[in-house]
Amino acid sequence: MQIRPLERSEIPGIPRRQGKVRDIYDFGDHLLLVSTDRISAFDWVLPTAIPLKGCVLNQLSAFWFEFLGVDNHLVTTDINKVPLPEGVKRGLLRGRVSYVRKVKIIPVECVVRGYLSGSGWAEYRTTGKVCGIPLPAGLKESDQLPEPIFTPATKAEVGHDENITFDQVVAMVGGPLAEELRSRSIELYKKGAAYALERGIILADTKFEFGLLDGKPVLADEVLTPDSSRFWPADQYRPGGPQPSFDKQYVRDWLIQTGWDRNSPPPPLPEDVVQKTQEKYLEAFTRLTGRTLELPEE
Repeated sequence: MQIRPLERSEIPGIPRRQGKVRDIYDFGDHLLLVSTDRISAFDWVLPTAIPLKGCVLNQLSAFWFEFLGVDNHLVTTDINKVPLPEGVKRGLLRGRVSYVRKVKIIPVECVVRGYLSGSGWAEYRTTGKVCGIPLPAGLKESDQLPEPIFTPATKAEVGHDENITFDQVVAMVGGPLAEELRSRSIELYKKGAAYALERGIILADTKFEFGLLDGKPVLADEVLTPDSSRFWPADQYRPGGPQPSFDKQYVRDWLIQTGWDRNSPPPPLPEDVVQKTQEKYLEAFTRLTGRTLELPEE
């Protein structure tokens, strides 16, 4: 799909900070999240963007907020309902924006795992546990777990998030809120995973973020996207090793095979990797939502 990638947005006169993927504009009681086409891996923003990736992330999150039906921070994804300054080209931002209520983000990555992969697999091989939770002996990489588990992590401003135990979450935010985060995260994971599986996608794991609004936790940030989750094609699932995926694992695998040291700036992505990654994101969106992606105007 030949649309130029958006690597950086510009809205004059509105305070902005830049995350790895999103540009965040401060409208006082609200924020405008603009999902660009930047892609990150191994804590680096890569020099090559993936066209339409931001549209997929933004619109897939909006779909899940609606489907899950829980309190969240989203007000609208309609660019025409955002109070932008005069002269801003709204068409360039169409399909990429979420206008949200400002919340106080709880500093815990609420990770839920239904399958044994990634850092969970690495920890299990060493300790037989994940985030302090004992698991049955003899599990293989990518095995489905007996029940989904809550494996929280710290929200790192720089570098990797670090897995922590539930007791550490209690120490950070208090017992009642920690219990609520755990139970709600597992419930949301189960609902999303059951829906995805009906559409041929295994939701191996994901991370949720919650923020406090009027003292109550609401779902925030992005939800069940290829950037925050592991999506595997169900018809190709073979436990005992890594799985094919609809997320950015394809990019990570390519970077690893180049021999890049992860300490110096990463190499640009070749066109075939860009195209294949875009195809994976678009397929995940179509399979999960059944919708046509809303495209920006050139």
